[in-house]
Amino acid sequence: MERINERLLNWASVLEDQTRAQAVTTSRMPFIDPHLALMPDAHLGKGATVGSVIPTVGAIMPAAVGVDIGCGMFAVRTQYHAEELPADRDALHRAISAAVPLSAGKYNTKVRPGAAPRIAELEELAGADQAEAASPNWRLQLGSLGSGNHFIEVSLDEADQVWLFLHSGSRGVGNRLAGKHIAIAQQQCRRRGAELPHPDLAYLLEDEPQFDSYLRALRWAQRFAFLNREEMMDRVLEAFARWHAPAQRLESVNCHHNYTEQETHFGKQVWLSRKGAISAKAGQAGLIPGSMGSASYVVAGKGNRLSLCSAPHGAGRNYSRTAARKKFSRADLDERMRGIAWGRSNAFLDEHPDAYKDIDVVMRDAAELVEIRHTLRQIVNVKGD
Repeated sequence: MERINERLLNWASVLEDQTRAQAVTTSRMPFIDPHLALMPDAHLGKGATVGSVIPTVGAIMPAAVGVDIGCGMFAVRTQYHAEELPADRDALHRAISAAVPLSAGKYNTKVRPGAAPRIAELEELAGADQAEAASPNWRLQLGSLGSGNHFIEVSLDEADQVWLFLHSGSRGVGNRLAGKHIAIAQQQCRRRGAELPHPDLAYLLEDEPQFDSYLRALRWAQRFAFLNREEMMDRVLEAFARWHAPAQRLESVNCHHNYTEQETHFGKQVWLSRKGAISAKAGQAGLIPGSMGSASYVVAGKGNRLSLCSAPHGAGRNYSRTAARKKFSRADLDERMRGIAWGRSNAFLDEHPDAYKDIDVVMRDAAELVEIRHTLRQIVNVKGD
């Protein structure tokens, strides 16, 4: 661990200069208490650094929570082992792709009957009125994946046991709610005459009605994201059953990595925003995915106090999407994905494994934050372009 300044601690052994400078700027916001914790996968983000754990007193910065509110991971360990599976894994890729709407802006055409209880729960939550105004088709978004680094995978652990693993968040409705409240925070800062080092560090104060409105939207979107992953996993299990046989949920882990909760650290109650980080309290199960073609990890937290009981959320990008598309070739990506059933498209060049940090380095840096319980390797990777 590196102490960059009195309010910024860093666990990343590989930290770009721009990322370091951005984190330093955020750490100097007056309501950070006691310090910002920078995770091993930290990289440049919108306003605040991805891989930041940001404790604040009396204020929240909506852009430091992120625009994909509640984004996170869900994994299920099944009863099956590799030798029990059919050889045609491309057929499983097709079945999953048909069961779950993929790509940005792709949603369901109708509500699946099994989703009705989840939709009913969301309709009753505070913040539902804001969701309705922001994105009236949010019900059709439930159970859809998105694009970018979101994925659905079938993986094997070190004992060749089969896991189902997916990554997604609050989709279009969460993005619109986040954008709305980031703009409101900026308006509030202008009204107060607050000087900001960057517009995306605009904040809402706890004694303002705008803060309460954001909190309702935030909690609604976080719950939507959690249920979105549950709904997708149901569909993946149905696709798996059609391809092979019904799978049991022997173990499940569903965790956010873009969210805010009220927590107590160093004896003080704070709003803790994890932007690209997971909660890692002592013994708490968590998920840390790698990139396409690399390992992912099921972990247990160590409850490290200085890290604010947090851990990395994945590999973290080395190259922007534009830079990655210029640097990497389709032939190289094909080679790196050998043995994995995947979408086989140039659309995924910006998701090349080397566009991300080395997950092995990230996990070494995280050794005092989490204990590795399982190491997963992919056999099927489903993504939206």
